[in-house]
Amino acid sequence: MSEFTQILGRLERGDSPAAAELLPLVYDELRRLAAQKMNREPAGHTLQPAALVHEAWLRLGGDEAPAFQNRAHFFGAAAEAMRRILIEHARRRLAVKRGAGVAAIDLDGLEISSPIADDDRLLALDEALEKFAIMDLRKAELVKLRYFVGLNFEEAASALGIAVPTAKQWWAYARAWITVEMRGNG
Repeated sequence: MSEFTQILGRLERGDSPAAAELLPLVYDELRRLAAQKMNREPAGHTLQPAALVHEAWLRLGGDEAPAFQNRAHFFGAAAEAMRRILIEHARRRLAVKRGAGVAAIDLDGLEISSPIADDDRLLALDEALEKFAIMDLRKAELVKLRYFVGLNFEEAASALGIAVPTAKQWWAYARAWITVEMRGNG
């Protein structure tokens, strides 16, 4: 039994100091995964990998972490937490960008180019992923682990308890389905 699994068992039995042992054990891996994800974000992104990890840790329950069955369950929950944080961050940026709470100014005759923002694509991806999860939750979990956490095929397959070729097949299917869904919604 791994040290990770032992700590989870102690947490489940109510040993609250075990949570303090869990964070150092997973922090470096969570930070590496967050850094991989943040490298794919546009330049000038205000959210840093350490902040993403800390926010995800707090959402996972912090020192009062809920009962996780195993490493895969923990990293699946971490992937979901990071995904939600990035989506909320994108929504806040878009709200500010689109003038949330700002008085309207008449701009008739003013021409401003408006390229599609990465935040728009991220929100479209999230919407498509939500629909996909209704159809196939396990494949949607793979997408979250690969895209939002940045796991490679071997890590994602291990977290989901599937073979690497299966993960690659699921990834190809999920990418195709989500691409078609996003194109269909403009």
